[in-house]
Amino acid sequence: MSARLPRPAARLLLLDPQDRLLMFRFAADDRAPFWATAGGGCDPGESYEAAARRELLEETGFDLDPGPEIARREVTFITLEGVPVFADERYFLIRTETTEIATHGHTPLEKRVMAGWRWFTRAELANWPEKIFPEDIVDMLNRLLERAS
Repeated sequence: MSARLPRPAARLLLLDPQDRLLMFRFAADDRAPFWATAGGGCDPGESYEAAARRELLEETGFDLDPGPEIARREVTFITLEGVPVFADERYFLIRTETTEIATHGHTPLEKRVMAGWRWFTRAELANWPEKIFPEDIVDMLNRLLERAS
């Protein structure tokens, strides 16, 4: 196998007023559908914070301050384009007052593979029949929301 490419990425934990998390459903031809948080890879020279803000605007239409990084995860996987990566993912907790998102800023790849979106409660995430990424998202949210209360 070839070496994994580094992939710095900003991931968004976007919560609505009921603490439901926005997730996107990905459906590619060669793998089972799965759900993942909003966000994506940093552009060359782009900070994680700038990538978080850009990804939030592109994927949801929300122009909000992503605030500080609240979690970090390092993981290996193969992207939807078939590239093996070592991802350094930085997470940002963002709250919104509205649940209506705009997807007109999606990239051509996102338009092809993002098959839908919805707001999930933590109970729904824990029992969802399709794969959820990151797999420990419920634990992550529980820790974050406990700290905030």
